[in-house]
Amino acid sequence: MTDELIRVAVAATEGEAVSLSSLLESAGIQSMYRMTNAGAGAFDGWASAAPQEILVRADDAELARQVLDAGPFEAGQPSDG
Repeated sequence: MTDELIRVAVAATEGEAVSLSSLLESAGIQSMYRMTNAGAGAFDGWASAAPQEILVRADDAELARQVLDAGPFEAGQPSDG
């Protein structure tokens, strides 16, 4: 197992990053998010409006991408219809 972190997605805002991280954690994948280099210094330092990168351990990267690609409904969440 490696502790290397891999970026699996970029969220437009901190709120979106929280949602994506929650989706990954519901699938048993530990994740974290942080402001991207592109977002650093932008928005007068207001991090919640800056792009955020979603990071997972390298061993979990492939599964994390599959979970994010599937979205909440295919990942086992209830749907409206």
